[in-house]
Parts: sequence; structure tokens; C-alpha cells
Amino acid sequence: MTSRTLRRTWLAATAAALLGPAIAWSATPYPAKPVTIVVPFPAGGGTDVIFRSVQVRLQAELGVPVIIDNRAGAGGTVGTGYGAKAPADGYTLVAATTTTIASAQAVYPKLPYDPLADLTPVGTIGSTPFVLVVTPALPVRTLAEFIAHAKRHPGALNYGSIGNGTSSHLAAELFKQRTGIEMTHIPYRGAAPAQSDLMGGQIQVLFDNPTALVPQVRAGRMRALAISEPSAVFQDLPTFEASGVKDFKPALWYGLMAPAATPAELVLRVRTALDRALQDRALRADMLAKGVAPLTLSPAQFAAQIKADIALWGGIARSVNAKAD
Repeated sequence: MTSRTLRRTWLAATAAALLGPAIAWSATPYPAKPVTIVVPFPAGGGTDVIFRSVQVRLQAELGVPVIIDNRAGAGGTVGTGYGAKAPADGYTLVAATTTTIASAQAVYPKLPYDPLADLTPVGTIGSTPFVLVVTPALPVRTLAEFIAHAKRHPGALNYGSIGNGTSSHLAAELFKQRTGIEMTHIPYRGAAPAQSDLMGGQIQVLFDNPTALVPQVRAGRMRALAISEPSAVFQDLPTFEASGVKDFKPALWYGLMAPAATPAELVLRVRTALDRALQDRALRADMLAKGVAPLTLSPAQFAAQIKADIALWGGIARSVNAKAD
């Protein structure tokens, strides 16, 4: 055998060795096994509830089981970091929210992931507005009355949040900037204790999402004054815009992301299945009943939303030196 023939044989063998795994991978249909969604919050929380609503329809579209893996801790950053470092094979996805993706970098000095470099957008699921609620003991019944009261008593009102640097905290800070009022921030470790103290009068103000507030508002244990966007669960509640506060439409979005190196064709496959799932009437009705409006953005649109929100919420967090507890 000549040296030229030997060289050709060696090159062919090397190419086969290198291309073999890729050929085998491309020949394997996706998905061929269960897909896991890492939800970086506890089971039963708002994010978990929404993704479990989507789970059933998404697995019907993908044709394999979709597993919810709750990995809570550090405001959602522990689970998000875990998902971001998972194998980029399309079988591990990450439940993303405004808090874990848009404001986390400004709040957590040692964030275990880069929202832009370590994760790639798959698609959005929905968004939920913010509601301003107050203790019934506060002598106000409209947003205008509340703002006037706060200006007459600067710094006297205490507002709660579900934690330093959370969207609940930053929405209140944005509201302060838009209206020029002063309130004192009291951070809590979650929505339940914040709501409990609001109803007990230890704090007077809270920004939160509609679903958890509806039973308390209807029972008269707290009073809703305004909402950032119309919602099916608060149909008669005026928006901040309609009440005179311009350019104040904060929202918490839910989306699906994947490790950054996930092949584009797999991202497209999941995104297509997600879009189809979100067209299901029963799922959409269920989401609306939970106070979440279905939202379908392409990966490119989702990426643009993330960059805009990082600038907005990160800027607010830095301006008030919001750091994780």
C-alpha cells in the first residue's frame, strides 16, 4: 500500500470517527426520552403552578413525559444556575421569570450564571400584572387618594415585598419614582408572610401578582387600588395608567429557556411544541383564571424583551442598592 493510499485511509477513518456521533445523534428523533423543566421555586408557588398547567399540554405536543424538577433557593438563582449548566441536549429546560433573568445580576453579586451567555430563549408562556393592595385600615379607596395620602405623610407608610431585589420590591420602587412618594421598604421571605402582615396592619402597602391576592381582596382583608394591566380576575379594577400614573406597566413574565449550546433545531422543536400547547383553549382559560395572560414571543422577540428588562429592572435595583438577603 502506497503512502498516499495510507494517508487517504487514515483520513477516512478519522472523519468517520469524528462524524460518527453527529450522524448517530442526527438519526435519533428528538425527543426520545422525558424532558425535564427545572422550576427554580418551591412546589405550589406561582411559577410552579403555571408551569404545571403548561406541562400537560407540552408533553402531549412533544410526545414524551415532561417532568417538573423543583430546585428552589436564593430567589430562584440556584435552580436557574443548575439548569444553565445542564447538558445542552434539549432534555433539560429552565423555567425563567423576570426576577431570575432580568434583575438577578444586579441583586446577586455572585450569580452562578449569566442570563445572556449561559441560557438561550425558547419562548414565552405568559405574563401577569402587578396589583397595588393596601390594608383596609388605610383611609384611601382610590389610587389618587393613596398618592395624596402618601405625599401628606412622606416616609410614614411601610410597603412589603417578597424579598430584596424581587420584582415585587422593584415594582414598588418604580412606582415611587413615577409618583414621587416616599415609603419604607420591609422585605419578607416570600409572599405569604408579607400578605399576613399587610392584613394584620404591620405594613400598609404591597405590590403582588393577582392570583394570590384575589381571595383576600374579595374577603375584604385587603383593598386593591390599581393594576398594571387588565386582568380577568380583577375585571373592575382600574389600571395605573387610567388612574393617572403614566408609564407604569410592570409585569412578571414566565418563559422557557435552554442551556446556551443547545442546538438551534432542538430549540425550534420545543418552541413549536410550546406555541401549539399555548393555543389550547382549556390551557388558556386555566391560565387566565390564575391571572396569567398567555404570551407567545419568538426566541428573537423573547431575547429582546430580556435585554430591555435587564436594563430596566437591573437599573432600578442598582439605583436603590437592592441586594439579596
